[in-house]
Amino acid sequence: MEIRENVIIPLGYGKFVRSDKIIALEPIEEDRGPGRRTRVYVEQMCNPLIASRTETSVLANMVETPKEIMEANASLELLRDIYDDIHQIGPMLRKSIKKEANLDLGKIERRIEEILKHEIEFEKTQ
Repeated sequence: MEIRENVIIPLGYGKFVRSDKIIALEPIEEDRGPGRRTRVYVEQMCNPLIASRTETSVLANMVETPKEIMEANASLELLRDIYDDIHQIGPMLRKSIKKEANLDLGKIERRIEEILKHEIEFEKTQ
């Protein structure tokens, strides 16, 4: 992979940075959620920027990759975002959603976990 030079990439919520100035990406493990997905370390900045996008999506914008890989990454990023958002919904609201909309968030969450787990295992074999 080669870093694209002089390309401005979005970090989300109106934050942008030049792709060739990013020196490190760190996924946020604790307090991760909407608006808090990745720490982006940029040249000549003391503190990292907080991106609302996943490290995978930021990296995909930084490098030149084939269109098929970009589309797959976008789909997986969407699944991760949905999973993170669903994971933060408490049990009372889950019950209410299931009753009112007949939507089982637990089932959706488990299915996304299966897909992401399968994708991680697939990437390890490549």
